[in-house]
Amino acid sequence: MRYTDVWNRLTEQMGYWVDQENPYVTYTTKYMESVWWLLGQLHGKGLLYKGYTIQPYSPKAGTGLSSHELNQPGCYRDVTDTSVTAQFALVAGDQSRALFGDRAVHILAWTTTPWTLPSNTALTVGPNIEYSLIATTNPYTGLEVNVVLASALVANYFKAEEEGGTWTRVAAVKGADMVGLSYEQLLPYALPYQDADRAFRVIPGDFVTTEDGTGIVHTAPTFGADDARVAAAAGVPPMLVLDAEGNPVPLVDLQGRFVAQAGPLAGKYVKNTYYDAGQEPKLSVDEEIAIQLKTDNKAFKVQKYVHSYPHCWRTDKPVLYYPLDSWFIRSTAAKQRLQELNTTINWKPASTGTGRFGNWLENLNDWNLSRSRYWGIPLPIWRSEDGREEVCISSLEQLRAELERSVAAGHMATNPLAGFTPGDMSDANYAGVDLHRPFVDDWVLTGASGQPLYREKDLIDVWFDSGAMPYAQVHYPFENKEAIDGRTAFPADFIAEGVDQTRGWFFTLHAIAGMVFDSVAYKTVVSNGLVLDKNGQKMSKRLGNSIDPFEAMAQYGSDALRWYMLTNAQPWDNLKFDPDGVTEVQRKFFGTLHNTYGFFALYANVDGFDPKAPQVPLADRAELDRWILSRLHSVVAEVNEAMDAYEPTRAFRPVADFVVDELSNWYVRLSRRRFWKGAMGDDKLAAFQTLHECLDTVARLMAPLAPFYAEQLYRDLNGPANSVHWSRFPEANAARIDADLERRMDLAQRMTSLVLSVRKKEKVRVRQPLPRIVVPVLNPTQHRDLDAIEELLLGEVNVKHLERVEPNSGLFVQRAKPDFKALGPKVGPRMKSVSTALAALTDTQLRDLERDGQLTLQLADGPYTVDPGDVLVVTDDIPGMAVASERGTLLAVDLQLSAELLEEGLAREAVNRIQNLRKDSGLEITDRIQLWISGASEALKAVAAHRDYVAAETLVAAWGEGSAPGDAHRVDTDLEGLSVTLSLKKA
Repeated sequence: MRYTDVWNRLTEQMGYWVDQENPYVTYTTKYMESVWWLLGQLHGKGLLYKGYTIQPYSPKAGTGLSSHELNQPGCYRDVTDTSVTAQFALVAGDQSRALFGDRAVHILAWTTTPWTLPSNTALTVGPNIEYSLIATTNPYTGLEVNVVLASALVANYFKAEEEGGTWTRVAAVKGADMVGLSYEQLLPYALPYQDADRAFRVIPGDFVTTEDGTGIVHTAPTFGADDARVAAAAGVPPMLVLDAEGNPVPLVDLQGRFVAQAGPLAGKYVKNTYYDAGQEPKLSVDEEIAIQLKTDNKAFKVQKYVHSYPHCWRTDKPVLYYPLDSWFIRSTAAKQRLQELNTTINWKPASTGTGRFGNWLENLNDWNLSRSRYWGIPLPIWRSEDGREEVCISSLEQLRAELERSVAAGHMATNPLAGFTPGDMSDANYAGVDLHRPFVDDWVLTGASGQPLYREKDLIDVWFDSGAMPYAQVHYPFENKEAIDGRTAFPADFIAEGVDQTRGWFFTLHAIAGMVFDSVAYKTVVSNGLVLDKNGQKMSKRLGNSIDPFEAMAQYGSDALRWYMLTNAQPWDNLKFDPDGVTEVQRKFFGTLHNTYGFFALYANVDGFDPKAPQVPLADRAELDRWILSRLHSVVAEVNEAMDAYEPTRAFRPVADFVVDELSNWYVRLSRRRFWKGAMGDDKLAAFQTLHECLDTVARLMAPLAPFYAEQLYRDLNGPANSVHWSRFPEANAARIDADLERRMDLAQRMTSLVLSVRKKEKVRVRQPLPRIVVPVLNPTQHRDLDAIEELLLGEVNVKHLERVEPNSGLFVQRAKPDFKALGPKVGPRMKSVSTALAALTDTQLRDLERDGQLTLQLADGPYTVDPGDVLVVTDDIPGMAVASERGTLLAVDLQLSAELLEEGLAREAVNRIQNLRKDSGLEITDRIQLWISGASEALKAVAAHRDYVAAETLVAAWGEGSAPGDAHRVDTDLEGLSVTLSLKKA
């Protein structure tokens, strides 16, 4: 609870709204009772059992770990350890002589954990693997030795060119023939307390490979699951010794130290990282053992070895594989059903469900449930000392009754739950019960035979606590039973968590739901990736590339951060966080939206626009209004479809594109004159109503991702008493979507973009009129679309005429260049024939490709279907024109300027300078002016020729004669290099 206030502040500031007043807390009695009930269900199905097995164990945490805990991110780390290839001396006998003659033979076995060598009781070979007997000398003692290792691995220890010199291959045998050989104990510190005569033998194993080592596995059954399995099958005992109380224990205790029977290693930690800081010895026990083995002619190779080793997710210390008496959930019994249920879950991305999670279920192990800790939810299992009787408590009512029986049997003096009233679900009733240690440890129950039952001392894996959340948070089944059974609060529609939770929270939720309820716990999973720095490096304080969330929110605002992070990459992809990208979101999206609302508010306030006024019918609105509303509802449909698919990135990108490219840069810009009109007629009212609807809908669309900005925008549009978070999320109105209109306007926008790009490339200012655009018309639909957009297009790009030509007019000559980079993976050895054919495509064929999207060619080595991506289309220049194309749209812009066009261009430049002077003079947008202009005669002539146009654009009420008065606002400027003086004052 130490950081609760920080967490609460973070959630509020970032807009992650959760119920902070009524959180579920796993250590409350009600939560624990539900957890006990779940375990009772598993116990009743025979899915709980106690077993003595080799399990991952954390000496520093003092508890075993489940397999999913061991697979948390960062648990496996590359470490450098001392590795030893040890020489195990064979005991001479009939079997050894039959295989190797009278030679003294050593078997080589490799290990990266030399500290386990004192616990060695077997050597495991692969029955079908071939092994070689090599005559050589020991590299440390110089003594002649005969060693055995897998034939496939000889090259890892001996140089081929030295064969016959420093080493000789004497014989080859199969692993199956070696099974049963006896060898001398490598480090004779202790013997197994039972069946020691059956130890130190060669045994078979199905896990032995020739990928590394020697092909012979040093086997210590107390510290390896595979080791324990094959040793037990072969009747080889583990290295267990008796402690002071006569209990069998391994040579390493639960703290990770060697016990007294370990000879010179007694009391030493097996890993130097287990020592307190500054207390580590100079040599680790691995190094001590390696040195001893070298001295005793028992080491053939010692080296440092880098390998991946598991670490405890709690302590960051290495784990050991250790024999533990633990409680398990028999999750393997439900493996098939859990796999079936997984196929019904909508995983985002799907690869997590079929890959990471699917593979995890495919290789499922039983769940190690118990933990040797003090604080947590206790196991609700009571057993007799002989283990023959046990009871699993599923409720406080059951526990109270069992304790009452114990009082009657004399095993308890009083009932500690006597004050608890079964059926009373009040907090006051439950507040009187504490199910934690040490209290429950003192509660003795009574078995059916009358003998006392004592609680199993372990606790429950905390991951079970988290997986129990759907039920325990509502105290199921003791309260809110219908919420779970009626499927109103379960299963969850979706959950979202880091992809690293695949084997943690995702699994525990799924396992409990599947085994107890035969159901999924969630219908959809959105697995989140990592946030990296802009270079793709993981953020860390050590590298200095981490981002403080509070500082980031203070600098950029929560909404800009949220919008950037979720629209920049899919939630399940890693995000390269670049502060410049957040600044771009602020400027481009939020800045554009702010300016668009500012434009609306300015004119709405001037004209007294009432959003509640009767709506102008859609059919009576301008085509521009109908287009933007069509685009709005198309975007709404797109957003809803993507959100229903749990793809927020795909949902919200179109919202930003709509605001920037269509609402602001197209609709508002083209509608400005309608807002400037004097009287509030139907056309002006329709423009206001259209823009208001767009802004209102955008506010509601963006609310899930930008809750603060959306709230302010919505209240500004609809009044402070309203909240966007109380409003309905937008739904598309199909009647307002006009696909033909959207297609025509898309063509207009695309052609506008092409012409403006030509102007920029040729350095021709937009205010300079151009004579014509020439467009090849491919089909009747395009012809009709051009007719519909002609006036709009010419006005936007400041061109006088739109000229249509037939595709075969000969004006546009296109050539194809093969895109070798795209073709390479696609055509392979056919590159020569395909590229030659593509280079020879005619203008007509290219138009067919553009029209149909594909073109089939009959080549000498077979047919080939051309896709647009196979070629780069180049259009030959046209004298006096500039050619441009994009997405199937081709046009040419006539750049030849007449004197009349140049003159009109000057007049348009004059309008720009006058408007700037108006703004700098502080005039209102509706103020009419008196204007004086003097200067170069060529400039004055141009303005005079277009006086009506200049006056209409700048609200000139009167043209001044002679010199301007002293109180007029004045500026000296130039029009394309022609000096002029402008003066104006309010008329």
